[in-house]
Amino acid sequence: MARLERELFHKVKRANLKYQMIGNGDRVALGLSGGKDSLALLHALIQLRRYTPLQFDIIAITVDLGFGSDHSGLEQHCRELNVPLIVEPTNIGRIVFEERKENSPCSLCSNLRKGALHRVALAENCNKVALAHHLDDAVVTFFMSMAYEGQARCFKPSSFLDRTGLTLVRPLVYVPENLIIRLCKKLNLPVESNPCPAAGQTKRALIQKWLAVLDNHHPQAKLHFLTAIEKLYWQ
Repeated sequence: MARLERELFHKVKRANLKYQMIGNGDRVALGLSGGKDSLALLHALIQLRRYTPLQFDIIAITVDLGFGSDHSGLEQHCRELNVPLIVEPTNIGRIVFEERKENSPCSLCSNLRKGALHRVALAENCNKVALAHHLDDAVVTFFMSMAYEGQARCFKPSSFLDRTGLTLVRPLVYVPENLIIRLCKKLNLPVESNPCPAAGQTKRALIQKWLAVLDNHHPQAKLHFLTAIEKLYWQ
């Protein structure tokens, strides 16, 4: 195992051991958007299954938003990894940007994508849904809640959904985004471009830019923020 892959594996293994996200007999639906994060998660789960005693199934699910994206690269990659891929067609893009014409489209789009992902996961008899939120996502979500909602909250590494019986897990919570970027380049993963018209223009992007400035001056800042989040909300 190469150095970057080993680093990814150790961080995911540590998170999984601490928060008991994936266990023996689980059937895991991986939300594979085609972005760098979900592709890194795909490889992390394969590593977790290959290099630990855990025995679990992985099914990749791509929710197509209806923007005419080409998923052939993802399909070929999943075939090479021997991971089943289901591409679920939707009209989410049209609903959000043409019918509803949302000024802040991210929330509605996220809810619709989650609904489609959960529906397919249940149809495939999965009990876990793996999402590709990483360390930077946790920190950004925390600051977004304070800046825009006047609250201090963050998603959890593992969350049980009463309505569906699914458990959402986020195995990348200890993985910084820069490791994912380097890994994707090193492995030449088939990263798809983001077709969303609002990409790079969201409130999240603004917080990300602010944190990038802080990170230039204090490279350990995001890691310290995550430690604080963990002590306050994940214990």
